[in-house]
Amino acid sequence: MLHSIVLSLQVATIATALAVIFGTALGAVLARTRLAWLVVLEIILSLPMVFPPSVTGYYLVLLFGRNGLLGGPLYALTGFQFTFHPAGAVLAAAVVSFPLMLLSARAAIQQVDPDLEKAAYTLGRSRWIVFWRITLPLAWRGLAAGAVLTFARALGEFGATLMMAGNQQTMPLAIYRAWMAEGTSAAMGLVAAHTVLAVCILALALYVGRRYGRVPS
Repeated sequence: MLHSIVLSLQVATIATALAVIFGTALGAVLARTRLAWLVVLEIILSLPMVFPPSVTGYYLVLLFGRNGLLGGPLYALTGFQFTFHPAGAVLAAAVVSFPLMLLSARAAIQQVDPDLEKAAYTLGRSRWIVFWRITLPLAWRGLAAGAVLTFARALGEFGATLMMAGNQQTMPLAIYRAWMAEGTSAAMGLVAAHTVLAVCILALALYVGRRYGRVPS
């Protein structure tokens, strides 16, 4: 049980970090740019939010599997493969939870007054400085709420992880295997642990949303 909890927390933490970095950057672009191809990109990146996890996992295997479009050349060059590796669990959790961070970041940054950014530009500040000194501090509440929800989604990821890294003992996979092998009593401890973690995460998300503003959806 302890190994499953620790592994799940590690996977969810790394996946959330990746989603926060790339989701915030892309969310800023989507919030401030009006290009048709960006709308198409947003739709593609948001598909894991509406796909069944098994469908997302299937696409991940096609792309990053040992013989996949990207995973095949990677394995040929380095001998590394995402499938049946902790990195595969991280990749699956990051991809499935990414839309939550992307949509939260876009909504949070859209709420920042563009005139404040334009004023900084007229004072000679670069886009990078404006983003770090003005946009992020004003949007951090929505970004924080999005990060919490992203972590919660990554922690509970099951279907895509099963297809990409089915040998890893994350909590959802360990619960499924315990139930299949020995029934409900064997899975009870992990279910209770996961329930406690989920309640704490959702309580934190609600606290951030109510204390600092509406949680983006």
